[in-house]
Amino acid sequence: MTIEVVLAYGQAALLTTLSVAGPLLLSSLIVGTTISVLQAVTQVQEVTLVFVPKIVAAFLVVAVAGGWMLQIAVGFGTQMFLSIPQAGP
Repeated sequence: MTIEVVLAYGQAALLTTLSVAGPLLLSSLIVGTTISVLQAVTQVQEVTLVFVPKIVAAFLVVAVAGGWMLQIAVGFGTQMFLSIPQAGP
């Protein structure tokens, strides 16, 4: 196995990770920032006011895009298993 192949596998793994985790992280970031701005404006400092909406947003993203995320992850796994060379007799 050459260095180029290993680097290509690593790059594919990183891109797959970003594709699968990106929607969850982005939705949590947007909800967290919005709630933090509201807390700063209203001066209400409650921990659960940030935590619970983030969890709800993550569940909604998984409910909406979970099939697509699973398809990407399974496709990457399949590609990796198929790239394993077969040992001959």
